[in-house]
Amino acid sequence: MVEKMERNTASDASMAPQTIERPRRNKYAFACTMLASMASILLGYDVAVMSGAALFIKDDLKLSDTKVEVLMGIINLYSLFGSTLAGRTSDWIGRRYTLIVAAVIFFVGALVMGLAPNYAILMIGRFVAGIGVGYALMIAPVYTAEVAPASCRGFLTSFPEVFINGGVLLGYISNFAFAKLPEHLSWRFMLGVGAVPPIFLAVGALAMPESPRWLVMQGRLGEARRVLAKTSDSEKESELRLSEIKEAAGIPEHCNDDVVQVSKRSHGEGVWKEMLIRPTPSVRRILIAAIGIHFFQQASGIDVAVLYSPTIFKKAGIKSKEGLLGATVAVGFTKTICILVATFFLDKIGRRPLLLSSSFGMIISLLGLGIGLTMVDHNPEKKLSWAIGLSIATVLSFVGSFSIGLGPLPWVYGPEILPLKLRAQGMSLAVAANRVTSGVIGMTFLSLSHAITIGGAFFLFAGIATLSWIFFYTFLPETRGRTLEEMEILFVKPRDKKKETITMLS
Repeated sequence: MVEKMERNTASDASMAPQTIERPRRNKYAFACTMLASMASILLGYDVAVMSGAALFIKDDLKLSDTKVEVLMGIINLYSLFGSTLAGRTSDWIGRRYTLIVAAVIFFVGALVMGLAPNYAILMIGRFVAGIGVGYALMIAPVYTAEVAPASCRGFLTSFPEVFINGGVLLGYISNFAFAKLPEHLSWRFMLGVGAVPPIFLAVGALAMPESPRWLVMQGRLGEARRVLAKTSDSEKESELRLSEIKEAAGIPEHCNDDVVQVSKRSHGEGVWKEMLIRPTPSVRRILIAAIGIHFFQQASGIDVAVLYSPTIFKKAGIKSKEGLLGATVAVGFTKTICILVATFFLDKIGRRPLLLSSSFGMIISLLGLGIGLTMVDHNPEKKLSWAIGLSIATVLSFVGSFSIGLGPLPWVYGPEILPLKLRAQGMSLAVAANRVTSGVIGMTFLSLSHAITIGGAFFLFAGIATLSWIFFYTFLPETRGRTLEEMEILFVKPRDKKKETITMLS
């Protein structure tokens, strides 16, 4: 106990981020995280391809606008089931095989959608694909965070958001490639081709090592030691990471056997009770932080800007299809470029500066967009060039501000702050909050804009973005350069540390 107190005291004393000498990138860890992040392509592809396929589905199956709207947005709610199940699955069969499960599920869903003879079967395929998306969204950042060394964890765990944009690009390419086919075939090919990315994901997952933290949870120390040796920046770091993981898993530090006996809780039993029923103060704050950052990522309205950008630009005054298409392409280009910028700066300037700057930029952009659209809406007979220009510019600045921080950071921050035993199922809750929020906003934006005007809707999103900035500033500590096993200490308040010290002394 005294040793643990001394260790905690030393950790407390070194809370301020320290200057870290940048080691060379670990190519093996880079390859592993690249393969795992391929899972995020599934969501990006499905969202983008359905935006084009829906035009053909509506005419071919004679669907109403309401059915089309539900078809486009419902996958976010369906993915809730997948993200909830994925935490338990990954604790039971491992992170690597959970990636394969995600690929298989999405493969089946894409085939069902591509071959669907009617709307009911199409919705069944959408449900299956949504479960696969939920699995992929939860497991990719968890695996990446557990494999990546601390020196470049931010860089590597931002990959899922980059790959989501890659999936969006593939979806648009698919729309363009099959648009000239007969109506009853075009949308089937668009959706059916979605079965191809899961094949590459499944094959890639077979070549990946298992997460070293999951291996330690199963008592397979020898395998974990070998994976850590390949994914760490040095032998000393490898030994330190193994020691910290063993401590977090409740395995004695002096135990050097290749295989040891572990309790059943290593398979995930009792986790829900520890997280939700009787959490410690630090676990409670960590869970609120992980869920909160995912909630605010979607509540700020980013899916509205991506899914409904043609509607927004049309409302702003752009009438020609060529103009709408060009403006929409500019949105995608801006989003992709800014995400790449964030990827290379996460480990250099830290999480908090990017997150707070991103949120502030979103607030200003949303206020500007609300003003521009309101002015256009109140002057339908006048062509207010400045208001049109302001609307276009602020949509671009909004997605750009989002992408430098709030876009990739939830997938970095959540997995790295959650304790080892709670990581998989804690992330499943965070991803569930993410998908539910996204689904609700995506499926209600048109109704909201009719009720309070489209400008009023963006003023509402600006208010939510302001709340997110306050939450990030007061609740989220900096985690750059910390090992995953140090994170829980960051969320312990001084009075809680004092109580813990008194308990140990007694």
